[in-house]
Amino acid sequence: MGMNHVNSRTPILQSAGTPIKDTLDRPLADLRISVMDRCNLRCPYCMPAERFNDNYQFLKRQQQLSFGEITRLARIFSRLGVNKIRLTGGEPLLRKDLTELISMLADIPGIDDIALTTNGTLLSKHAKALKQAGLNRITVSLDSINPEIFRQMSGGREDPKTVLQGIEAARDAGLSPIKVNTVVQRGVNYSSVIELLEHFRHTDVVVRFIEYMDVGTLNRWALSRTLYSSDLIESIQKHWDLEAIDPLYTGEVASRYRYRDGAGEVGFISSVSKPFCGDCSRARISSDGQLYTCLFSNQGKDIKTLLREGYSDLQLEQNIRTNWHQRQDRYSETRGTASSSASDPQRIEMFYIGG
Repeated sequence: MGMNHVNSRTPILQSAGTPIKDTLDRPLADLRISVMDRCNLRCPYCMPAERFNDNYQFLKRQQQLSFGEITRLARIFSRLGVNKIRLTGGEPLLRKDLTELISMLADIPGIDDIALTTNGTLLSKHAKALKQAGLNRITVSLDSINPEIFRQMSGGREDPKTVLQGIEAARDAGLSPIKVNTVVQRGVNYSSVIELLEHFRHTDVVVRFIEYMDVGTLNRWALSRTLYSSDLIESIQKHWDLEAIDPLYTGEVASRYRYRDGAGEVGFISSVSKPFCGDCSRARISSDGQLYTCLFSNQGKDIKTLLREGYSDLQLEQNIRTNWHQRQDRYSETRGTASSSASDPQRIEMFYIGG
C-alpha cells in the first residue's frame, strides 16, 4: 500500500488543525490510550481466568505501539482538539518505563491533563515517579475493600490492602484528588458498598460507582445483575444524606453528589439507566494501534499500519478526521433495540481497549 492510497480514499474535509465534530455534533476532546493488554488480575467481568490462562497469547512487544508512535499520534490528536489523555490497559503499570511515555506526552502543546487508570496493585512502587514524570491525575479500579469479595472479583489474586497502600502512596505523591471506580454487581459486591464509602469518607478520594455494563462479550452480562444508580443512591441515603452538585465540565460521565455533612464527594456513572452518549467526546486507541470511537465498538480503524507504512502527519490527521466525522456511535442509548450490537460476537473486550 503506497502513501497515495490515503489521498484517493480520504477526502480533505477541513484544513489541518481545525477542531472536528462527528455526525451528532460531538467534538473530539478526550483520547484514551491502552498501553498494555496484559493484567495481573483476572476480574471475571473483564479478563476471566478460564479464558486468560497461562496459554493465552497476549500481544508481543513489536505488536504494541511504541512510545514514539503513541506520542506522534497524541500530537496529531492535540491538533484536532484533544486536550486530555488517559492511559489505560490492561494494567498500564505493567508496561516497562511508562514514566518515559508520560514525560513525552507532557511535552505536547495543548495537552493540559494526563491521567492514568490502574488497578492499584503496583501503585506504591510507581506513584512518586509517575507524578514527577508529569502525570496529573489517577483513577484506581477497586470493587471492594472486603478481602473475600475482592478476591472473588479479582480472580483470586492480590489483596485490597495492597491497593489501599497504593492509593495512600499516590496521595503522598501529590496525585490528588484520586478517583476510585467501583463496578457494582447485584449479589456480588453490593453488600460491601457502605464499607467502601466509610473507608474513604473525610478524605479527598472520590468513590464513583459504575453500573455493571455489557462491555465486550466475555462477562456474560445480564441486566438482572445491574444495580441502577438511583437504587444505589437510595441505599446510601439510609446512612448519609447526599445532595447533587453541578458537573465540573460538559461531558463529565459521572453525576456528582456530596455528603451534606461535608465528608466528601461520591459519583455515579449510569451508562445503562441514564446513557450519556450525547456528550461523549472520547476516542480510544488500543495497545495494538486500532482507533475506536466507542467503548462498545465492534471494529476499529487500523492506525498502526498507517504509521508503519510511512504516512505523513497530515495524512494520518486526515484519516483520523474522516473517522471522527463519520462517527455516529450511541450504543448505550440504543441498547436493547434492533439497532443495538449487543449480540455481536466481535465487540471489543474491556481489557483490550481500556475503560
